[in-house]
Amino acid sequence: MPTTEIQTWGDSVFLAVSTAINNFLAAIPAVIGALLILLIGWILSGILARIVSTVLEKAGADRLFAQHGGREMYGQAGSSLVPSKIAGELVKWIVRLVFLVAAANVLGLTQISDLLNQVILWIPNLIVAAVILLVAPLLGRFLRGLIEVGAGNMGFSNAPILGRIAEIAVIAFAVIIAINQIGIAANLVNILFIGVVGALALAFGLAFGLGGRDVAQQLTQSWYEQSQAAAGKVRQAAAQAQSSAPPEPTPPPPPSESSTTVTSTGTMPPERGPA
Repeated sequence: MPTTEIQTWGDSVFLAVSTAINNFLAAIPAVIGALLILLIGWILSGILARIVSTVLEKAGADRLFAQHGGREMYGQAGSSLVPSKIAGELVKWIVRLVFLVAAANVLGLTQISDLLNQVILWIPNLIVAAVILLVAPLLGRFLRGLIEVGAGNMGFSNAPILGRIAEIAVIAFAVIIAINQIGIAANLVNILFIGVVGALALAFGLAFGLGGRDVAQQLTQSWYEQSQAAAGKVRQAAAQAQSSAPPEPTPPPPPSESSTTVTSTGTMPPERGPA
């Protein structure tokens, strides 16, 4: 680029204005290209969003969500939660972000393109976390109903409480998994989760040890008495079996030495002479 010698302030102003105009004219093709990319991206994103919403609606996603109590689960917000529309909006903004990255690259805005690339790479984790949080209440309600019916048939009086505990546990685990998936203070969440589990275990142990001490003593005493009664029955049965058994025959006494001597010294029969 040739250098121009500046002699007056008018030359300085002219040089600045001409440089700005030249830079603007040189940037016009890149700006037009970026605007065209954004326009195409906006149009294409709207088309893809409508396609995805239509496909999910015809596949019955909205109907299944309503049948399984999704709108009742989320209260007033559930009436505005339509899975097909949510998926369509998600696809629309993902496509728009991709075209924004392309437009930033055309304009040479590398920092903006790097930032948008990081956002795009983070979106799958966000989608997984959103799906987990959306499905967890439905799964928790299903498990709650299953436990209430099963525990009620088995005769438990606190079946609703057990079902509610199971539902809350499913939702709590889902929240922890979603936070870890997003990557927000994962170590802190893990430490808090371990602490909560340890506190619950300690509380359960203390409650059983202090509040159920008498019950545990009664159970232990009853087990000991039952074991002693069973041992007495075993001993009594063994004694009866031993008394009812037939007596063993006594072996004959061995011959005495006197009889052996008499037999050996007795009179021998007389010998017969020759005929």
